[in-house]
Parts: sequence; structure tokens; C-alpha cells
Amino acid sequence: MSAINKDTVATVHYTGTLPDGEVFDSSRDGEPMAFLVGHRRMIPGFEEELIGATAGETREFTLPPERAYGERDDSLILKVGRDQFPPDVDLKPGLMMMTQTDQGPMPLTISEINGDEVTIDFNHQMAGKTLTFNVEIMDVREATSQELPNQCEPGCGCD
Repeated sequence: MSAINKDTVATVHYTGTLPDGEVFDSSRDGEPMAFLVGHRRMIPGFEEELIGATAGETREFTLPPERAYGERDDSLILKVGRDQFPPDVDLKPGLMMMTQTDQGPMPLTISEINGDEVTIDFNHQMAGKTLTFNVEIMDVREATSQELPNQCEPGCGCD
């Protein structure tokens, strides 16, 4: 029986809750989630807590912000002009959008609108929060070569 380790594909059902018990995400009403372990597809603490688990196991763990989405960073909150947005977008606090940056697409949340000044927040919505997960491992298997990131060197003939 395979255990969750780097280069395995784990299929899990999970429920994530905040300290007050509010459920912020769950796969329980749909399909279980499958992910490649060890390749930064999940928050670090989530993977770390599942290492060594096998199908049929259930694990519950609490992650402080530094093991989940990080602490909130005030330098990621900016004030920009309304003219930085398409005129047909109905801006309101809480609206989540994607924007193109030098580092590629990044999600942002509109946190405040004051006249023509819009406050945008690039922090993840769960940044600064302690998260508890209840995870049931449904299946664990070795990843196929097609599922693994391309590990070959330039010019080796496989690129």
C-alpha cells in the first residue's frame, strides 16, 4: 500500500474550518481532490501533515498562518485610481479579480472605494488565518511520468 510522499498523487476529501468553526472550503459535497505531492501544488503545511498517510486514514490538523497562506503583508495593499480598471467593471468591496503583473497573473481583492481611489489587496484571502483541516485519504498512488514536471535538461531531446 502506497503512502503519501513526494511524487505520489493523493486523492482526498477535506473540510477546512476557521477557529470559530466556520467552514471555508470542503470537497465533501463533490468529487475528492487529487494532487501531486511535493511540487508546491498545495499549501506547505497541508502536504507536510499528510506525509506517510495511506488510503483509509483520516487526519485532522491545525495550521498557523506561516504554514498555510502566510501572514498578512501591508505592503501588498495599494491605492490606485479608478481609471486603472475597465469602465464596465462594477467595483465594490470584496470583489475578487485577476490582474496581469510582471510576475504573471495575480489575484486581488477590492477592499475599499473612496471616490476615484480604489484600495486593492494582493494578500490571499486566507492570509493571517489559522486553518484546521479534516482530511480523509481516499487513494494514494505513484505519479506517472506524464504527471511529473519535466525534469530533463535543455537539449536532451525530450523538450
